Amino acid sequence: MDTVPLWVLVLALVFLILCSAFFAMAETALMAANKYRLRHLAKRGNRGAITTLWLLDRTDKLLSLVLIANTAINAMATALVTAIAILFFGHEESVITVATAVVAFLLIVFAEISPKVIGATYPENISLGASFILKALMSVAKPVIWFVNLFVAIILRPLGVRAGASAHQHRLSPEELRSIVLEGGNFIPQKHKSILLNLFDLEKISVEDIMTPRAQIEAINLALPIEDIKNELATCYHNKLPVYEGEINKIVGILHVRNAVGLLNLAEELEVEHIRELLTEPYYIPQDTGVFTQLQYFQENRERLGIIVDEYGEVQGLVTLEDIIEEMIGDFTTSMPGAGGSDGFAWNAQGECLLEGTTPLRDINKRLGLNLPTDGPKTVNGLLLELLQEIPDAPIALRIGNCVIEVVQAQDQAIKVVKLLRPAGRRQQLAA
Repeated sequence: MDTVPLWVLVLALVFLILCSAFFAMAETALMAANKYRLRHLAKRGNRGAITTLWLLDRTDKLLSLVLIANTAINAMATALVTAIAILFFGHEESVITVATAVVAFLLIVFAEISPKVIGATYPENISLGASFILKALMSVAKPVIWFVNLFVAIILRPLGVRAGASAHQHRLSPEELRSIVLEGGNFIPQKHKSILLNLFDLEKISVEDIMTPRAQIEAINLALPIEDIKNELATCYHNKLPVYEGEINKIVGILHVRNAVGLLNLAEELEVEHIRELLTEPYYIPQDTGVFTQLQYFQENRERLGIIVDEYGEVQGLVTLEDIIEEMIGDFTTSMPGAGGSDGFAWNAQGECLLEGTTPLRDINKRLGLNLPTDGPKTVNGLLLELLQEIPDAPIALRIGNCVIEVVQAQDQAIKVVKLLRPAGRRQQLAA
């Protein structure tokens, strides 16, 4: 040691610190790397991503290599600094203590914290480059790694931890996938993000949440005079209509309107039996059926329209394939006039919104950014009646959460029109 120049010793110390920094940075980068992005790159043939995934599939061996190398390098750096201190200052205990503190500081700052911060900031970029070096070192140090892992396995076995088990087998839950989509930022177009989030919501809602309520169903009553039925056919807004006799719970079939158009031009008198001959069997759906499940049922049964019934067989509403598609990608069809009043509403300049009582709460939450409860009644009329426990006979206002809802008109045992007042905090944000 006496014959080795000081600059060589210092250079060796710097080299050891750089080596320690490399292993610390590579370890952090590999553990923080986005495995889904790496798999995407690997499918496109990126050799760095393929090698990185190969290493991550052998996490126990990878960590053993990094820790063995880091421990050995840090011990050599400490010994080298101590030797330099003894060489120039003798065997003073205070000098050795100071030298140990200095090398600990250098290792913490330059070989631990700084490189790990860099590795965590640029995980994929560093992983792709470092993986080739680490794979080569793993091959060289294979006997040492095997020997060390032999003792590690003996220690971990009583704890029920199996060496080599990797967390990469973990499958993401729908909520975790939802979080990934939300954090996608500018990488996912807003419309695509909205569709993906709507797909996750399909698992949480039932057909009752998106159905056309019973009172708004456009249908044909065979008990009416034939002229009224002809008028219904001539002015209907849908291409499929439920047909009932007397009252809505006695549905006798589904009529394809285009098949019935020819009946309007019959020279002879149109009769009810002519319509009956064109009917197809109605398709019934329990009201608590999940929307995603119903989408599959529509596909399997080759149906596009279903009548929703409760546990007593009473008709509650109907749902179509188009309703489910709109729930996923947004409105795109022409709605029947007067069907709930949920089309195109928004806050006005005064922070108010006038709505019909039959407007679904889910639509209000989506369009107005509110958080009204949807686990009970499905419409704003139902929500208010549940809270009031009576039909109001005069204008009344309620605060639900941070939103004020004012009853504007009540008629025929229902609340017809309400006014929503934007939450105060959001009004202040818009004004700013």
